[in-house]
Amino acid sequence: MLAAADAATWRERDAELISPAYHMYSDLVVESAEGAHLHTVDGRDVLDFGCGIGVTNLGHRHPAVVAAVHEQVDLLWHTSVTAYHPKMIEAAAALVSIMPPSLDQVFFTNSGAEAVEGAIKLARRATGRSDIIAFVGAFHGRTYGALSLTASKATYRRGMGPLLPGIHHIRYPYCFRYCTHADDDICELVERELQLLFATTTAPETVAAIVVEPVQGEGGYVVPPATFIPMLRRVCDEHGIMLIADEVQSGFARTGKMFAVNHARVEPDIMCLAKALGNGMPIAAFTSGHRVMSAFREGEHGTTYGGNAVACAAVVAVIETMTRDHIPERAERLGRHVMERARGWQVDIKSLADVRGLGLMIGLEFMQGDAPATRLVDRISRNALARGLLILSCGIDGNVIRLIPPLTIPESELDAGLDILEAAMREEAA
Repeated sequence: MLAAADAATWRERDAELISPAYHMYSDLVVESAEGAHLHTVDGRDVLDFGCGIGVTNLGHRHPAVVAAVHEQVDLLWHTSVTAYHPKMIEAAAALVSIMPPSLDQVFFTNSGAEAVEGAIKLARRATGRSDIIAFVGAFHGRTYGALSLTASKATYRRGMGPLLPGIHHIRYPYCFRYCTHADDDICELVERELQLLFATTTAPETVAAIVVEPVQGEGGYVVPPATFIPMLRRVCDEHGIMLIADEVQSGFARTGKMFAVNHARVEPDIMCLAKALGNGMPIAAFTSGHRVMSAFREGEHGTTYGGNAVACAAVVAVIETMTRDHIPERAERLGRHVMERARGWQVDIKSLADVRGLGLMIGLEFMQGDAPATRLVDRISRNALARGLLILSCGIDGNVIRLIPPLTIPESELDAGLDILEAAMREEAA
């Protein structure tokens, strides 16, 4: 054991024992965490504005989740499909209670990528069609089906082909990058791209599903125009296509509503969930209505650990806490505060070219002239970390800083983190 080892020793052991496939955003070696704080083996206390990539929406070790997990550990851990257990049914009921009304059945998995894989299978099974439409900039996971939909970085796909056939990508309404229309004009980019795709590449009657992030995550924290999701719903209804919403990163109060699709008042046919669903416990799900879910026959889909009893206990606690404590409303309020400060920074930090977000899912895009300022974002991130704040980058060029602090963060700590970020930006972008 290396209980007393310093951070450098742990990193050396990591390089020896752990696959180099993992990419780490920092060199921190964390031994404990609480709320918005990471505590490292070498005695640092770092504010966490990354939340394990949008997982710990209730903060690290939220007491309600900790208590639920501890209680369940003493009762039952795992049955898989050998028997029913109450906690899985309770977790499904809790989840259905906050879903759009038409999504009333649940399949639990272990990760967001697995949820996406299951959603692809269900859409193909339910429609009898093969093709799937996804978006440039999308991230849906790195297992083969999910990777086939992912188009945020070529690195994820390099040397991995052939991928799943029948996948087509069109541009997301990333208006900052792709459009020249005024902010209040209707964006017609995606509708034109769909029309061209249907006319030239795949007829709509061959398409099983359109898979979309209601707010694009890894692709740059891109908030689409308000007309986008309703337009996709209309196109899907017109052609008998399933609309699959990937809410893995945007779900569970992150955008100021329980789910990002709630902003558009649109109900997808299938929704994929993970990350904050268990606040750190490994659990995910895809949900749909009885009519669609009934396309699966017994034994056609499965998982060994999905619906694990301990993880399901966390799900119940997460949903109860978010509902009782009005977490979506809090995220919306704090998000307005962050956006106001960030837009103030734009006045004299000229490289901060765009500020966008919903709730506490906020992206700051940096440009140097017409070029993405990737190295500047790297420098700002390192500077912030040296001052005690962990922030993450994203975007197809890595030039976007994403702000995803815990939704429970005290306002004083939120402002302290923003102060650090502002100092780092002003030092690096001067």
